[in-house]
Amino acid sequence: MRRKYLFFDIDGTLAAGGYGNTYIPESTQKALKLLHDLGHCLAIATGRSQAMAVQYMQELGFENMVSDGGYGVTVEGKLLGITPLPKQDVVAVINECKQKNIPWALQVDNTTVRVAPDNRFEEFTHDVYMQTRIVEGLDPENYDNIYKAYIACFEPTEQTLDSLKNVPWGRFHKEYLFVEPSDKAYGIRKIMEYFGADPSDVIVFGDAANDLSMFVDGWTKVAMGNAIDALKQRADYITTDVDKDGIYNACKYLNLL
Repeated sequence: MRRKYLFFDIDGTLAAGGYGNTYIPESTQKALKLLHDLGHCLAIATGRSQAMAVQYMQELGFENMVSDGGYGVTVEGKLLGITPLPKQDVVAVINECKQKNIPWALQVDNTTVRVAPDNRFEEFTHDVYMQTRIVEGLDPENYDNIYKAYIACFEPTEQTLDSLKNVPWGRFHKEYLFVEPSDKAYGIRKIMEYFGADPSDVIVFGDAANDLSMFVDGWTKVAMGNAIDALKQRADYITTDVDKDGIYNACKYLNLL
């Protein structure tokens, strides 16, 4: 069988259960093992930072990963690099948050810790997604690289932030939004170039809005049954829900198993 290069989102695609109750269905684990044994190349494609996703990669036996919304690339277990966000665009967002008294935080390195100038972000969000460390006098200008920013506000406050128009962002929790890359296709192309592989052998699996960036022409696109309508409209195949053997059923349909 011709080797295929499969890229999987995590939440809602590989993992079921929702935020805080995540688990990998047994049928998904079975499919991944069979795919690996058959010689296919498996990779995660996630918006999460590399440091926040590497545990999934290791537990599932993956060696390759597109992380950081497409800007991070890990191949054969080695992080090749993470492209930071455009610094001045992020600084403009933070300056506007300061002017409007909106709590914020930053991710300035590849760790599971974000930094904030005070405790207002943590008090507003009560978030346990990652640890928040207070850095007094925190100034984004002092960092060479900024990988993500976090803005604490409820909808529709973000509509008042004009500077958000210049950066990629998304909302996954009601208490805050993420300023982060949203171009998974960018990282996928980097991995395909690394292996010198034919782009027509790419198969992508996703369910959410941040997966739209990898549902591009020329690749086989699989939407989960629990995917948003916009993703299903671009899909070549719509499988069952993540917790109803979605990954396994899709791989059988595509004659990968």
